[in-house]
Amino acid sequence: MDSSRDNTKVVLVAWFLVMISAMSQTIHPSCQNKCGSVSIPYPFGTTEDCYLNSNFYVACNTSHKPPKPFLWDLTKNIEILEVSLNGHLRIKSPVAYVCYDEKGVLVDSGNSYLTLQAFPFSYTQNKFIGIGCDTLSTINATIGKNYSTGGCFSLCSSVESSTNGSWFGIGCCQTSIPKNILAYQARVLSSDFRHRDMNIPCSYSLLVEEESFKFSTDDFIKLQKRRTAPTVLDWAVGNQTCEEAKKNLTTYACQENSVCIDSDNGPGYLCRCLEGYVGNAYFHGGCQDIDECANPSLNDCSDICINLPGSYNCSCPNTKRYQGDGRKGGSGCFSNLQHVVNEVVIVYCFVLLHAFEPTTSDVLQLSVSRYYIGKI
Repeated sequence: MDSSRDNTKVVLVAWFLVMISAMSQTIHPSCQNKCGSVSIPYPFGTTEDCYLNSNFYVACNTSHKPPKPFLWDLTKNIEILEVSLNGHLRIKSPVAYVCYDEKGVLVDSGNSYLTLQAFPFSYTQNKFIGIGCDTLSTINATIGKNYSTGGCFSLCSSVESSTNGSWFGIGCCQTSIPKNILAYQARVLSSDFRHRDMNIPCSYSLLVEEESFKFSTDDFIKLQKRRTAPTVLDWAVGNQTCEEAKKNLTTYACQENSVCIDSDNGPGYLCRCLEGYVGNAYFHGGCQDIDECANPSLNDCSDICINLPGSYNCSCPNTKRYQGDGRKGGSGCFSNLQHVVNEVVIVYCFVLLHAFEPTTSDVLQLSVSRYYIGKI
Protein backbone atom coordinates (compact mmCIF):
# COMPACT_ATOMS: atom_id res chain seq x y z
CA MET A 1 0.00 0.00 0.00
CA ASP A 2 2.81 2.43 0.93
CA SER A 3 4.59 1.70 -2.35
CA SER A 4 1.43 2.51 -4.30
CA ARG A 5 1.03 5.83 -2.47
CA ASP A 6 4.65 6.74 -3.14
CA ASN A 7 4.22 6.04 -6.85
CA THR A 8 1.10 8.19 -6.91
CA LYS A 9 2.99 11.06 -5.26
CA VAL A 10 5.78 10.81 -7.81
CA VAL A 11 3.29 10.94 -10.67
CA LEU A 12 1.49 13.94 -9.17
CA VAL A 13 4.73 15.83 -8.58
CA ALA A 14 5.87 15.17 -12.17
CA TRP A 15 2.48 16.31 -13.50
CA PHE A 16 2.64 19.44 -11.35
CA LEU A 17 6.12 20.33 -12.67
CA VAL A 18 4.97 19.83 -16.26
CA MET A 19 1.96 22.10 -15.66
CA ILE A 20 4.19 24.80 -14.12
CA SER A 21 6.48 24.61 -17.15
CA ALA A 22 3.51 24.84 -19.52
CA MET A 23 2.02 27.80 -17.64
CA SER A 24 5.36 29.63 -17.68
CA GLN A 25 5.52 29.29 -21.48
CA THR A 26 1.98 30.53 -22.14
CA ILE A 27 2.05 33.76 -24.12
CA HIS A 28 -0.11 36.59 -22.88
CA PRO A 29 -2.60 37.78 -25.52
CA SER A 30 -1.33 41.35 -25.16
CA CYS A 31 2.21 40.41 -26.28
CA GLN A 32 3.28 42.15 -29.48
CA ASN A 33 4.16 39.60 -32.15
CA LYS A 34 5.43 42.06 -34.76
CA CYS A 35 7.63 45.12 -34.91
CA GLY A 36 6.99 46.93 -38.13
CA SER A 37 7.10 44.27 -40.86
CA VAL A 38 9.21 41.81 -38.83
CA SER A 39 7.51 38.96 -36.95
CA ILE A 40 8.74 38.46 -33.37
CA PRO A 41 7.87 34.88 -32.29
CA TYR A 42 8.34 33.62 -28.74
CA PRO A 43 10.86 33.03 -27.09
CA PHE A 44 11.68 36.51 -28.43
CA GLY A 45 9.51 39.40 -27.31
CA THR A 46 9.34 43.17 -27.15
CA THR A 47 7.84 43.76 -23.68
CA GLU A 48 8.30 42.37 -20.19
CA ASP A 49 6.84 38.89 -19.58
CA CYS A 50 6.72 38.34 -23.35
CA TYR A 51 10.26 36.95 -23.84
CA LEU A 52 12.02 33.95 -22.30
CA ASN A 53 14.94 35.87 -20.77
CA SER A 54 17.04 38.98 -21.41
CA ASN A 55 18.89 37.34 -24.32
CA PHE A 56 15.59 37.24 -26.22
CA TYR A 57 14.55 40.83 -25.63
CA VAL A 58 13.82 42.83 -28.77
CA ALA A 59 13.67 46.64 -28.64
CA CYS A 60 11.05 47.92 -31.07
CA ASN A 61 12.04 51.43 -32.15
CA THR A 62 8.84 53.21 -33.09
CA SER A 63 10.67 56.39 -34.13
CA HIS A 64 11.19 54.71 -37.51
CA LYS A 65 8.32 54.53 -39.98
CA PRO A 66 7.59 51.64 -40.03
CA PRO A 67 9.09 50.64 -36.64
CA LYS A 68 12.37 48.65 -36.62
CA PRO A 69 13.37 45.86 -34.21
CA PHE A 70 16.80 45.85 -32.54
CA LEU A 71 18.44 43.03 -30.62
CA TRP A 72 18.71 43.60 -26.83
CA ASP A 73 18.67 47.41 -26.80
CA LEU A 74 18.95 50.39 -29.11
CA THR A 75 22.45 51.34 -27.98
CA LYS A 76 23.95 48.19 -29.54
CA ASN A 77 22.38 49.17 -32.87
CA ILE A 78 21.93 45.56 -34.05
CA GLU A 79 18.93 45.76 -36.36
CA ILE A 80 16.93 42.56 -36.83
CA LEU A 81 15.83 41.59 -40.33
CA GLU A 82 14.17 38.25 -39.56
CA VAL A 83 13.59 35.87 -36.65
CA SER A 84 13.25 32.20 -37.56
CA LEU A 85 12.11 29.42 -35.21
CA ASN A 86 14.63 27.08 -36.87
CA GLY A 87 17.36 28.77 -34.80
CA HIS A 88 18.48 31.53 -37.17
CA LEU A 89 18.40 35.28 -36.63
CA ARG A 90 19.15 37.63 -39.54
CA ILE A 91 20.66 40.99 -38.61
CA LYS A 92 22.45 43.89 -40.23
CA SER A 93 26.22 43.95 -39.72
CA PRO A 94 28.64 46.72 -40.72
CA VAL A 95 30.79 46.62 -43.86
CA ALA A 96 34.50 47.49 -43.67
CA TYR A 97 35.78 49.68 -46.51
CA VAL A 98 38.55 51.97 -47.81
CA CYS A 99 37.90 54.54 -50.54
CA TYR A 100 40.28 56.65 -52.61
CA ASP A 101 39.79 59.61 -54.91
CA GLU A 102 40.96 59.77 -58.54
CA LYS A 103 44.45 60.85 -57.37
CA GLY A 104 44.81 57.78 -55.15
CA VAL A 105 44.33 59.73 -51.90
CA LEU A 106 42.48 57.94 -49.08
CA VAL A 107 39.25 59.84 -48.53
CA ASP A 108 37.14 57.49 -46.44
CA SER A 109 37.48 54.26 -44.47
CA GLY A 110 35.74 52.24 -41.84
CA ASN A 111 36.34 49.02 -39.96
CA SER A 112 33.63 46.49 -39.26
CA TYR A 113 33.26 45.12 -35.74
CA LEU A 114 30.45 43.58 -33.77
CA THR A 115 30.28 42.05 -30.28
CA LEU A 116 27.39 39.83 -29.16
CA GLN A 117 26.28 38.92 -25.64
CA ALA A 118 24.79 35.67 -26.97
CA PHE A 119 23.98 33.86 -30.23
CA PRO A 120 27.20 33.24 -32.22
CA PHE A 121 27.64 34.09 -35.89
CA SER A 122 26.52 31.18 -38.06
CA TYR A 123 29.44 29.27 -39.54
CA THR A 124 27.10 27.46 -41.98
CA GLN A 125 25.10 30.46 -43.26
CA ASN A 126 27.81 33.15 -43.48
CA LYS A 127 30.98 33.74 -45.47
CA PHE A 128 33.70 36.34 -44.98
CA ILE A 129 34.12 38.17 -48.28
CA GLY A 130 36.65 40.60 -49.71
CA ILE A 131 35.96 42.74 -52.77
CA GLY A 132 38.48 44.83 -54.68
CA CYS A 133 41.75 44.74 -56.60
CA ASP A 134 45.04 44.40 -54.74
CA THR A 135 42.96 43.95 -51.58
CA LEU A 136 43.68 42.00 -48.40
CA SER A 137 40.59 41.41 -46.27
CA THR A 138 41.20 40.23 -42.71
CA ILE A 139 38.93 39.12 -39.87
CA ASN A 140 39.92 38.79 -36.22
CA ALA A 141 37.43 36.70 -34.26
CA THR A 142 36.92 36.05 -30.56
CA ILE A 143 36.04 32.46 -29.64
CA GLY A 144 35.58 32.28 -25.89
CA LYS A 145 38.95 33.37 -24.47
CA ASN A 146 40.77 32.55 -27.69
CA TYR A 147 41.36 34.55 -30.84
CA SER A 148 41.32 33.49 -34.46
CA THR A 149 42.59 35.41 -37.49
CA GLY A 150 41.71 34.71 -41.09
CA GLY A 151 41.16 36.40 -44.39
CA CYS A 152 41.57 36.29 -48.15
CA PHE A 153 43.36 38.17 -50.93
CA SER A 154 41.74 39.58 -54.05
CA LEU A 155 43.55 40.70 -57.23
CA CYS A 156 42.49 41.85 -60.66
CA SER A 157 44.12 43.62 -63.59
CA SER A 158 40.90 45.36 -64.61
CA VAL A 159 37.19 45.41 -63.86
CA GLU A 160 36.64 43.34 -67.00
CA SER A 161 38.95 40.59 -65.72
CA SER A 162 36.52 39.87 -62.88
CA THR A 163 33.62 37.48 -63.40
CA ASN A 164 30.13 37.73 -61.94
CA GLY A 165 29.56 35.02 -59.34
CA SER A 166 33.25 34.12 -59.14
CA TRP A 167 34.96 33.66 -55.75
CA PHE A 168 38.42 32.69 -57.02
CA GLY A 169 40.24 35.83 -55.89
CA ILE A 170 39.79 37.78 -59.12
CA GLY A 171 38.01 40.88 -57.89
CA CYS A 172 36.40 38.92 -55.07
CA CYS A 173 37.46 36.30 -52.53
CA GLN A 174 35.78 34.43 -49.69
CA THR A 175 36.57 32.19 -46.75
CA SER A 176 34.65 30.29 -44.08
CA ILE A 177 34.49 31.23 -40.40
CA PRO A 178 34.84 28.87 -37.41
CA LYS A 179 32.20 27.98 -34.83
CA ASN A 180 31.37 29.87 -31.64
CA ILE A 181 32.32 33.40 -32.77
CA LEU A 182 30.70 36.05 -30.54
CA ALA A 183 32.84 39.00 -31.67
CA TYR A 184 34.82 39.94 -34.75
CA GLN A 185 36.63 42.83 -36.40
CA ALA A 186 37.05 43.05 -40.16
CA ARG A 187 39.57 45.26 -41.95
CA VAL A 188 40.57 46.14 -45.51
CA LEU A 189 44.18 46.63 -46.57
CA SER A 190 44.58 47.98 -50.09
CA SER A 191 47.13 49.96 -52.09
CA ASP A 192 46.13 53.14 -53.87
CA PHE A 193 47.50 52.53 -57.37
CA ARG A 194 44.80 50.03 -58.41
CA HIS A 195 42.10 52.50 -57.48
CA ARG A 196 43.90 55.30 -59.32
CA ASP A 197 44.62 53.35 -62.50
CA MET A 198 41.34 51.47 -62.88
CA ASN A 199 38.82 53.92 -61.45
CA ILE A 200 37.78 51.49 -58.72
CA PRO A 201 37.26 53.84 -55.78
CA CYS A 202 36.77 51.36 -52.90
CA SER A 203 37.62 47.95 -51.49
CA TYR A 204 35.43 46.08 -49.00
CA SER A 205 35.34 43.36 -46.35
CA LEU A 206 32.09 41.95 -45.01
CA LEU A 207 30.73 39.03 -43.04
CA VAL A 208 27.59 38.28 -45.01
CA GLU A 209 24.84 35.70 -45.37
CA GLU A 210 26.10 33.57 -48.27
CA GLU A 211 22.67 32.97 -49.77
CA SER A 212 21.83 36.67 -50.01
CA PHE A 213 25.03 37.86 -51.68
CA LYS A 214 26.23 36.97 -55.17
CA PHE A 215 29.25 38.87 -56.42
CA SER A 216 28.81 41.15 -59.40
CA THR A 217 31.36 43.49 -60.98
CA ASP A 218 28.79 46.22 -60.31
CA ASP A 219 29.57 45.77 -56.60
CA PHE A 220 32.82 47.71 -57.11
CA ILE A 221 30.62 50.81 -57.40
CA LYS A 222 27.29 49.87 -55.77
CA LEU A 223 28.81 48.97 -52.40
CA GLN A 224 29.92 52.60 -51.95
CA LYS A 225 26.37 53.36 -50.86
CA ARG A 226 26.05 50.28 -48.69
CA ARG A 227 27.30 50.31 -45.10
CA THR A 228 25.59 47.15 -43.82
CA ALA A 229 25.04 43.58 -45.01
CA PRO A 230 22.70 40.78 -43.85
CA THR A 231 24.39 38.36 -41.45
CA VAL A 232 22.98 35.28 -39.68
CA LEU A 233 23.26 34.42 -35.99
CA ASP A 234 22.55 30.96 -34.54
CA TRP A 235 20.37 31.33 -31.47
CA ALA A 236 19.57 28.69 -28.86
CA VAL A 237 17.98 28.43 -25.42
CA GLY A 238 20.15 28.38 -22.30
CA ASN A 239 23.61 26.88 -21.94
CA GLN A 240 22.68 23.24 -21.30
CA THR A 241 22.34 20.21 -23.52
CA CYS A 242 18.91 18.62 -24.03
CA GLU A 243 19.77 15.84 -21.60
CA GLU A 244 20.75 18.31 -18.91
CA ALA A 245 17.79 20.65 -19.51
CA LYS A 246 15.21 17.84 -19.24
CA LYS A 247 16.24 17.24 -15.63
CA ASN A 248 14.50 20.48 -14.61
CA LEU A 249 11.02 20.57 -16.09
CA THR A 250 10.24 23.99 -14.61
CA THR A 251 12.85 25.65 -16.86
CA TYR A 252 12.84 23.18 -19.78
CA ALA A 253 11.66 25.21 -22.78
CA CYS A 254 10.30 22.50 -25.10
CA GLN A 255 6.56 21.97 -24.78
CA GLU A 256 4.23 19.09 -25.69
CA ASN A 257 4.47 17.43 -29.12
CA SER A 258 8.01 18.71 -29.60
CA VAL A 259 11.55 17.39 -29.71
CA CYS A 260 14.75 18.85 -28.26
CA ILE A 261 17.84 19.36 -30.46
CA ASP A 262 21.30 20.25 -29.16
CA SER A 263 22.86 23.37 -30.67
CA ASP A 264 25.93 22.70 -32.84
CA ASN A 265 27.20 26.28 -32.60
CA GLY A 266 27.68 27.31 -29.00
CA PRO A 267 25.81 26.11 -25.90
CA GLY A 268 22.08 25.53 -25.55
CA TYR A 269 19.33 23.69 -27.38
CA LEU A 270 16.44 24.21 -29.79
CA CYS A 271 12.85 22.96 -29.74
CA ARG A 272 11.09 21.68 -32.85
CA CYS A 273 7.55 20.40 -33.34
CA LEU A 274 7.35 16.66 -33.92
CA GLU A 275 6.74 15.38 -37.43
CA GLY A 276 3.05 15.77 -38.16
CA TYR A 277 2.80 18.95 -36.08
CA VAL A 278 3.44 22.59 -36.92
CA GLY A 279 3.81 25.80 -34.93
CA ASN A 280 5.87 27.21 -32.08
CA ALA A 281 7.35 24.54 -29.81
CA TYR A 282 8.31 27.03 -27.11
CA PHE A 283 4.90 27.74 -25.63
CA HIS A 284 2.05 25.61 -24.33
CA GLY A 285 -0.19 24.38 -27.14
CA GLY A 286 2.15 25.83 -29.74
CA CYS A 287 2.59 22.63 -31.78
CA GLN A 288 -0.69 21.94 -33.57
CA ASP A 289 -1.59 18.75 -35.41
CA ILE A 290 -1.38 18.95 -39.19
CA ASP A 291 -4.56 17.66 -40.85
CA GLU A 292 -2.91 15.81 -43.71
CA CYS A 293 -6.31 14.73 -45.02
CA ALA A 294 -7.34 18.34 -45.68
CA ASN A 295 -4.50 18.75 -48.17
CA PRO A 296 -4.08 16.08 -50.88
CA SER A 297 -0.42 16.99 -51.28
CA LEU A 298 0.25 15.93 -47.67
CA ASN A 299 -1.19 12.42 -47.86
CA ASP A 300 -0.76 9.34 -50.03
CA CYS A 301 -4.33 8.04 -49.82
CA SER A 302 -6.11 6.84 -52.93
CA ASP A 303 -9.60 6.61 -51.42
CA ILE A 304 -10.25 7.31 -47.72
CA CYS A 305 -7.95 9.42 -45.50
CA ILE A 306 -8.27 9.33 -41.71
CA ASN A 307 -6.46 12.06 -39.77
CA LEU A 308 -4.65 10.96 -36.61
CA PRO A 309 -2.67 12.98 -34.00
CA GLY A 310 0.63 13.70 -35.73
CA SER A 311 -0.13 11.36 -38.63
CA TYR A 312 -2.85 9.87 -40.83
CA ASN A 313 -4.07 6.52 -42.08
CA CYS A 314 -5.51 5.31 -45.38
CA SER A 315 -8.29 2.81 -45.90
CA CYS A 316 -10.56 1.39 -48.60
CA PRO A 317 -14.36 1.72 -48.77
CA ASN A 318 -16.42 -1.26 -47.55
CA THR A 319 -13.52 -3.47 -46.54
CA LYS A 320 -15.50 -6.64 -47.32
CA ARG A 321 -15.80 -5.67 -50.98
CA TYR A 322 -12.36 -4.06 -51.41
CA GLN A 323 -8.81 -5.02 -50.58
CA GLY A 324 -5.53 -3.08 -50.37
CA ASP A 325 -3.75 -0.52 -48.21
CA GLY A 326 -5.51 2.49 -49.76
CA ARG A 327 -2.24 4.22 -50.67
CA LYS A 328 -1.22 5.62 -54.04
CA GLY A 329 2.30 4.42 -53.50
CA GLY A 330 1.09 1.00 -52.32
CA SER A 331 -1.46 -1.46 -53.53
CA GLY A 332 -4.28 1.10 -53.52
CA CYS A 333 -7.85 -0.26 -53.39
CA PHE A 334 -9.09 -3.04 -55.66
CA SER A 335 -12.28 -5.14 -55.76
CA ASN A 336 -12.40 -8.32 -53.74
CA LEU A 337 -13.87 -10.30 -56.69
CA GLN A 338 -14.00 -13.61 -54.82
CA HIS A 339 -16.12 -12.05 -52.09
CA VAL A 340 -18.46 -10.55 -54.69
CA VAL A 341 -18.82 -13.92 -56.47
CA ASN A 342 -19.64 -15.63 -53.17
CA GLU A 343 -22.39 -13.11 -52.44
CA VAL A 344 -23.87 -13.46 -55.94
CA VAL A 345 -24.01 -17.26 -55.67
CA ILE A 346 -25.65 -17.12 -52.24
CA VAL A 347 -28.28 -14.62 -53.43
CA TYR A 348 -28.98 -16.79 -56.48
CA CYS A 349 -29.53 -19.81 -54.26
CA PHE A 350 -32.00 -17.93 -52.10
CA VAL A 351 -33.90 -16.91 -55.21
CA LEU A 352 -34.18 -20.57 -56.23
CA LEU A 353 -35.50 -21.48 -52.77
CA HIS A 354 -38.31 -18.98 -53.12
CA ALA A 355 -39.12 -20.04 -56.70
CA PHE A 356 -40.21 -23.57 -55.85
CA GLU A 357 -40.79 -25.74 -52.85
CA PRO A 358 -37.47 -27.49 -52.26
CA THR A 359 -37.19 -31.03 -51.14
CA THR A 360 -35.15 -32.01 -48.13
CA SER A 361 -32.39 -33.05 -50.53
CA ASP A 362 -32.41 -29.59 -52.21
CA VAL A 363 -32.07 -27.80 -48.89
CA LEU A 364 -29.24 -30.10 -47.88
CA GLN A 365 -27.40 -29.48 -51.19
CA LEU A 366 -27.85 -25.68 -50.83
CA SER A 367 -26.43 -25.77 -47.31
CA VAL A 368 -23.43 -27.78 -48.46
CA SER A 369 -22.90 -25.35 -51.38
CA ARG A 370 -22.96 -22.32 -49.04
CA TYR A 371 -20.50 -24.07 -46.74
CA TYR A 372 -17.98 -24.69 -49.53
CA ILE A 373 -18.44 -21.24 -51.03
CA GLY A 374 -17.62 -19.74 -47.62
CA LYS A 375 -14.39 -21.74 -47.59
CA ILE A 376 -13.21 -20.30 -50.92
